[in-house]
Amino acid sequence: MTDEKDVLKALGTVADPELRRDLVSLHMVEDLKVESGVVSFTLNLTTPACPLRTRLEEEARHVVETLPGVREVRMKVTSSVVSTMPTDGSGAIGGVKNIIAVASGKGGVGKSTISVNLAVALGASGAKVGILDADIYGPNVPLMMSVKSVPEIREDKIVPPVSNGVKVASLGLFYQDETPMIWRGPMVAGAVKQLLTQVEWGELDYLVIDLPPGTGDASLTLAQTVPLSGVVIVTTPQDAALNIAAKALAMFRKLNVPILGVVENMSYFVCPKCGEKSYIFSSGGGRRVAQQLNVDFLGELPLDITVREQTDLGAPVVSAKPDSAQAAAFKEFAFRVAGMVSIVAYAKESQ
Repeated sequence: MTDEKDVLKALGTVADPELRRDLVSLHMVEDLKVESGVVSFTLNLTTPACPLRTRLEEEARHVVETLPGVREVRMKVTSSVVSTMPTDGSGAIGGVKNIIAVASGKGGVGKSTISVNLAVALGASGAKVGILDADIYGPNVPLMMSVKSVPEIREDKIVPPVSNGVKVASLGLFYQDETPMIWRGPMVAGAVKQLLTQVEWGELDYLVIDLPPGTGDASLTLAQTVPLSGVVIVTTPQDAALNIAAKALAMFRKLNVPILGVVENMSYFVCPKCGEKSYIFSSGGGRRVAQQLNVDFLGELPLDITVREQTDLGAPVVSAKPDSAQAAAFKEFAFRVAGMVSIVAYAKESQ
């Protein structure tokens, strides 16, 4: 008869393709019991946004079902997000397991739209998520998340409002008139540090940080203030955007920030009448840059009027139209990012 050792041996043959380790060595198998041919266990994934969740579930169930004498498999699937923060807590934000920066070499590539939908998609998967708008000069996140009220201050801490299931912090919530913010480098650095350290985030699985475009003070301050889980580089297909994206990527590498990958925005347009896909701004550029720089390509996101309309309404497409093709593209990207963060976490664990 099959016993617990047999089950663990079988599950040890199922590997997470991204983490390149088996379920048993990753400690994903919990509460295993074998009684009268009934096998019960919990499959505890590294993130609720696991990009290969269905595949892992099916393989785990299959290898157990085929064991001799097994007549029923009762598998419960949960998740516990792994942390990339230093074990000694140095520089980390209390309660925040992972910090994901979203950057671009230039403006106009849709970086804030991607940041917002990334955060909302991770939150919709079941993770605890916050978003920090670090774009000091052009804070767009409050508009995109439909947050208008000035945050409450409690015991010298900023209490972030919640929208679309995500905690939101932005300097734009404190400057709600049309006065332009004309700040020099040291002031920018100070504002970023204040947003990082004086917001009461509570317990978060992921904190997404929307950086200003370019390689200026905000990006440098962020990388030097907190241990980043990694950075996502946003580009569009045009050669000019790709060249600048490569420079932004090189800067983060010099700062020893893990590169989670490159995502190409406005990659294609799908005609709403005929369904034909058109590559208006060229095609394949983001993938080529990722290959040349030896980083992961996180996917192509569409140029779509629905995404723009929902963004202007303060209702990200991932939450407003969760069953749409546009939302599916953002979810796939978000799950890929979550997978890359898990890879970073286990790479640090093995060092």
